[in-house]
Amino acid sequence: MTDALKRLSDEGVAIWLDDLSRQRITSGNLAELIDQQHVVGVTTNPSIFQKAISEGHGYDQQLAELAARKVTVDEAIRMITTADVRDAADILRPVFDSTDGQDGRVSIEVDPRLAHNTAATIAEAKQLAWLVDRPNTLIKIPATKAGLPAITEVIGLGISVNVTLIFSLERYRAVMDAYLAGLEKARERGLDLSKIHSVASFFVSRVDSEIDKRLNAIGTDEAKALKGKAALANARLAYEAYEEVFSSERWAALDKAQGNKQRPLWASTGVKDPAYKDTLYVVDLVAPGTVNTMPEATLEATADHGEVAGDTVRGTYAQARAELDAVEKLGISYDDVVQLLEDEGVEKFDASWNDLLKSTEAELERLAPSEA
Repeated sequence: MTDALKRLSDEGVAIWLDDLSRQRITSGNLAELIDQQHVVGVTTNPSIFQKAISEGHGYDQQLAELAARKVTVDEAIRMITTADVRDAADILRPVFDSTDGQDGRVSIEVDPRLAHNTAATIAEAKQLAWLVDRPNTLIKIPATKAGLPAITEVIGLGISVNVTLIFSLERYRAVMDAYLAGLEKARERGLDLSKIHSVASFFVSRVDSEIDKRLNAIGTDEAKALKGKAALANARLAYEAYEEVFSSERWAALDKAQGNKQRPLWASTGVKDPAYKDTLYVVDLVAPGTVNTMPEATLEATADHGEVAGDTVRGTYAQARAELDAVEKLGISYDDVVQLLEDEGVEKFDASWNDLLKSTEAELERLAPSEA
């Protein structure tokens, strides 16, 4: 094993695990990853919970008790997922304390069915923060148009947020704007800005998956030469936008009031195309003040053979712009791609939530006490 993960951490990249299950918590595996693999945070989503609950018997006791109480399926899911997040937050609490609240975080997502409903998203975020009741929780809110005002309001209430499903540079700028507006609201309410944290989850691999598919359809040598470049270019230009926003006069006033920068988080960093190196979206997106949330396979690949060669983002902006321009010139619409990916992202989480409802309902029925 190399110590690539330590080098990554030393470069200012916070390593978070994109997975959680009760088995990971109770077996000591999560604590081991924190201790040995430099993991300082955890992200979850409906797909992760659906997989965790449908495999094995780690949830049987709690499900049996919930079945005995005849709770609704929705309530059962919330009790199960918030219990996991609470326990993971407790395991990560020493990291949270030692990093002054920056890391040691666990994310939990609002019900994806609310992605286009601002008021319901705000209400759900408040409820989740209350249910988990840990200072090192991040409530995940999707960066849909309806999500943006919800982000501002929730941040303004002093609740820390992980903004998810960001694909476009324009939307990312709107997310940063929503965060700053939220901090301004919190300041007006007299809240302690130093306690409010946020990350902006910028999705990476899915951009290549969609654009590569369109480049393959074009089929020319020029098109094929651009494969595997758009996702990194997009993410690198997002970091440029981050540097710009968080060096502005507007930010300076919030910085003076002890506000925290909203860190860019690279999400969807598992490589989908086996032709690419399996650490591509880790070692080629190294920049200070970022988070990289990895599925376990990507974490292990980086630990085993990741080649971390310092900052691979700053200084690449002109090349990144040229690569995205070249894709556009071939007739592939950037705006069309990123909107499609956002729509698909919401649909996928929605489908996973429905699968989670079905599998939890089946488990509740299986474990329900007989009426005799």
